[in-house]
Amino acid sequence: MTEGTESANGLASVQEYLCTDVDWGKEHCQALATEMTAALEDWWLHKQNTHPDLYHWLCISTRQVCCPDEHFGSNCNPCPGYPSRICNGNGKCRGAGTRKGNGSCICDAGYDGDLCDKCGKYFYESYRDEDKLLCSPCHESCQGTCSQAGPKGCVACKSGWQMDTEKGCLDIDECYTGKNPCKRNEFCVNNDGSYVCLKCDRSCGGCTGDGPDMCTKCARGYTLKDGMCVDEQQMGRDWHVNLTRYLTYAGLCVATCIVFQKNMVLAGLIGLSVGIYISVAEYYLGSPSSTNEVDVAKMLGLQAGR
Repeated sequence: MTEGTESANGLASVQEYLCTDVDWGKEHCQALATEMTAALEDWWLHKQNTHPDLYHWLCISTRQVCCPDEHFGSNCNPCPGYPSRICNGNGKCRGAGTRKGNGSCICDAGYDGDLCDKCGKYFYESYRDEDKLLCSPCHESCQGTCSQAGPKGCVACKSGWQMDTEKGCLDIDECYTGKNPCKRNEFCVNNDGSYVCLKCDRSCGGCTGDGPDMCTKCARGYTLKDGMCVDEQQMGRDWHVNLTRYLTYAGLCVATCIVFQKNMVLAGLIGLSVGIYISVAEYYLGSPSSTNEVDVAKMLGLQAGR
């Protein structure tokens, strides 16, 4: 195989993989690659040694569709601040690297000016020297511009804030400025610069906060007990349960007394068991709801295997 044939095969191998890593605009890339086949062959066979940078030779010098980095327009003019301070380091040059664009600066967030050399609205100058400008965001309470960090730097305050001569913009607590801003059966929660209205607990007919212990009055079907609005029907059910429980205890005690007359030892064992049962039952009923049946079984010693 001759050297020319090997070279041609190498070029064909390269062309086969052109545009394979392009996701957006792949068809356009392939069309350009086909259009530039002759130029690519010329560079591959004759220009590699004298012009090793294919991009510069093909796109910038030969086809003239691109510009060097940080240059723009039909004449490839340098971007503002070229070479080291493009847009003062706070933006990008419009059209950089192409034969398009006008070279104007597109400033990063927080920067403004033709050369991105000023701070934008809602930002203040927190640092500046000969080479660097740093713009930081104003406090959330500021309306428009500010002079420094925090609420003291605000020139004016947003709605929901009020200006204090010493502390700057202070939050207005809408929940305690007079009339309740919320609807009936809602309570107010203050936020920075605003507020939210949340529904009262269903047991309340009005409230000052969340939960049945924050009611100003109870809703229909609920009554006040120990500072909380509780369900009247549930109270009735609890009363019946408690009555049944105490009657059961009483029945066990009476049964123990009857047995005691016939057999003191047996009555003692039954009495001890009844006492343990009552103690464990009352402990369980007075424990948090997280106590489950397995816990009770453990306490009673009724787990399998015992």
